[in-house]
Amino acid sequence: MSDLIAPSLRRRMACWVYEGLLLFGVLFISGYLFSTLSQSRHALDNRHGLQAFLFLVIGIYFTWFGHKGQTLAMKTWHIRVVDAAGQAISQQRALIRYVLSWVWFIPPLAVIAPFSLSAGETIVLFLGWVAIWALLSRFHPQRQFWHDAIAGTRLVNSEPLNR
Repeated sequence: MSDLIAPSLRRRMACWVYEGLLLFGVLFISGYLFSTLSQSRHALDNRHGLQAFLFLVIGIYFTWFGHKGQTLAMKTWHIRVVDAAGQAISQQRALIRYVLSWVWFIPPLAVIAPFSLSAGETIVLFLGWVAIWALLSRFHPQRQFWHDAIAGTRLVNSEPLNR
């Protein structure tokens, strides 16, 4: 277990940002598909249906690639998700990890919802929460994000595979 070293916080956050860029494309295509199939004529038509569909798409993305051990962003940054023993995670554990990972977004969204905050205030609140949540990993004994610790998963360094 000594070789299961967590990547640096900087690398994990760079991977997190890159993952967001990749997900933008996945969500764009998925949103277009949903809007076309539901024949939405306005951005707010079927809004809740679209949100549920995109939540499902993201869940499938992270559950599938989590089960495989790496998303494209994780491959790029040489990071792998494993269980506490360093083995590949099951799809069920990947799903649990996905649901728990929403702690990155739910708290700021819950604070933003009842107030009419400007775009600048929303960005500051969101980025502030992300920074706090990321820095809290410093308090974990193995420097893992807390949602990973609760899910029984961990992020570790992964050497590129020579194929």
